[in-house]
Amino acid sequence: MAHPADIRIDSAYKECARLTRSASSNFYVAFLALPSELRRAIYATYAFCRLCDDIVDEPTLGVDPGDELNLVESALDDAKSTKYVGNPIFIALEDAIQTYELDKQLYVDVIDGCRMDLNINRYEAFEDLHVYCRRVASAVGVICISIFGYSDRKAIEYADDLGIAFQLTNILRDVREDFANGRVYLPQAELRAFGVVETEFSDDQPTEHFRELIRFQLDRARGFYESGQRVIPLAIRGRQCLELMNGFYFRILEKIEENNADVLSRRVSLSTTEKLSITAGAGWRWALRSINRG
Repeated sequence: MAHPADIRIDSAYKECARLTRSASSNFYVAFLALPSELRRAIYATYAFCRLCDDIVDEPTLGVDPGDELNLVESALDDAKSTKYVGNPIFIALEDAIQTYELDKQLYVDVIDGCRMDLNINRYEAFEDLHVYCRRVASAVGVICISIFGYSDRKAIEYADDLGIAFQLTNILRDVREDFANGRVYLPQAELRAFGVVETEFSDDQPTEHFRELIRFQLDRARGFYESGQRVIPLAIRGRQCLELMNGFYFRILEKIEENNADVLSRRVSLSTTEKLSITAGAGWRWALRSINRG
């Protein structure tokens, strides 16, 4: 007979899986490539990040988002002492942190990144934006590679860069939506350098100056992809998941380029066919590697 504590933990992980699936993220498809024990830890991490994002982006009426993030941070240390007692996210997360000896500071970094969204809606220079990206995205990348295991300490640096690449892709994809919500992530100094004013973000068609600004950002993101992709062969497990996540997000970047740097007339996304194509391509590559190793 299963121990009650084990049943409680299994139930918590299942709820984290449900939350991840309901978010309809590109990540969920990639997570399916993981062995079940790794997948559970990743689901718990994703559910935690989703919770933090929702506190900021979809605040509960009458609840101060900053106070709520403080409660989440307290729950990382002791979920029994906060309103999150019995919350499946923290039950699963506590088990994952213990199992994989994860650094809790990485989760605090995610919270700190979400706090930045409460207090900052403009970034003067890329160095300022880089801090934000490292907290909300690179920290998650380092958590993932820590769960997967790695053969070289350089994997941490590469996972950091891949997280930044993903976040920069999100920022480019969501320029118009973020502006409508009062946030501009593209550095103000770079807007000025390219002669772009923020009001252009709500236009239906981009100006040539705006396109040049986006192309500059695309080149920067590509640089982070080139470095970040080096983490994949260093992962002990989970390589196919990393390859799929990279494939999905890099394809979004490519589509922005193919659309002539237009992120205003429509939001760039991947169709089901495109996701299946990327997944199938990764599957063939893995099959060929297995044959070659055999």
